[in-house]
Amino acid sequence: MDKTLIVTNDFPPRPGGIQSFVHSMALRMDPGQVVVYASTWKDGSEVAAFDAEQPFPVVRDRTSMLLPTPRVTRRAAELLRRHGCSSVWFGAAAPLGLMGPALREAGARRLVGTTHGHEAGWAQLPGSRRLLRRIGEGTDTLTYLGEYTRSRIAPVLTPAAAARMVQLPPGVDEKTFHPGSGGAIVRARLGLADRPVVVCVSRLVPRKGQDTLIRALPRILHDVPDAVLLIVGGGPYRGDLEKLAAGTGVSHAVRFTGPVPWEELPAHYGAGDVFAMPCRTRRGGLDVEGLGIVYLEASATGLPVVAGDSGGAPDAVLDGETGWVVAGGSPTQAADRILTLLHDPELRRRMGERGRRWVEESWRWDLLAQRLRSLL
Repeated sequence: MDKTLIVTNDFPPRPGGIQSFVHSMALRMDPGQVVVYASTWKDGSEVAAFDAEQPFPVVRDRTSMLLPTPRVTRRAAELLRRHGCSSVWFGAAAPLGLMGPALREAGARRLVGTTHGHEAGWAQLPGSRRLLRRIGEGTDTLTYLGEYTRSRIAPVLTPAAAARMVQLPPGVDEKTFHPGSGGAIVRARLGLADRPVVVCVSRLVPRKGQDTLIRALPRILHDVPDAVLLIVGGGPYRGDLEKLAAGTGVSHAVRFTGPVPWEELPAHYGAGDVFAMPCRTRRGGLDVEGLGIVYLEASATGLPVVAGDSGGAPDAVLDGETGWVVAGGSPTQAADRILTLLHDPELRRRMGERGRRWVEESWRWDLLAQRLRSLL
């Protein structure tokens, strides 16, 4: 792999799926061959402590959001030259990939941009569609998460740029996410004991569908009175969700953990009997699930999954084998599938084991990191 400058807004300790994706890929590269140029975050001391622990240099911009402005482009070009980088990876292609031609002039020989759900949203609007086309022309390769995102992005690119697209989804650390990851400890700590647990691990935002699960709870509790919904994660939607739980009369059966340290996430998955996140598409297709790595992390932990049909979420489920895809926003469909799983331990075991095998066969980080290294 050529020495690579990673240019990204999405990097820990800022939480999120893309952040985890970019960081996990960076850790699987030769640390002597990587330099990261990233935006900063609200807690400067946490950022500094995190950066000091990384095996490669991390250069932070003073802004909390990198944009392809002349100043940012000049600094990226300076870092490219100073560190002797000949490849660039844009952790999210839009909008930072617009710097591609300038970085090529500065000496970059390979330019790779990774697309996620928001680039699929860009492809829906005329103005951003034109910018996405420029990004495709200015890079050697645009990667895509799955067939959904490819099918939305490729038509707005030139035929040559579309033909250069390569699939590069995030991976799963199967050694970290595995059955027996400590779920019993989390259950004991939260006082859940032997109660049937439906777990959802995600940021608390409307697209993810935690509200759908709360609306599904009355029906679930009618059949399984001691069931509990464990909502893991933080986000701006928590207050609305708490009000909804109270208004629906199910607050007693909902547990909010708030944000959880990354190293504790496997145990929180393991605390569940079923994983469910019935995500839905919002804002006319602009707010869409790119893939849903949480479904694969749950599968690696040995859980059956219930996913929504937003965007690329179905790409992370073998429908009928590792779990089911339901209509996002349908409490009835979510409740039906969850109840089927809660009533059938053998089905849960079979789907969980199939999901674990699928992750080991197709979604391991080492397989996917090698694909990125070859592109760079």
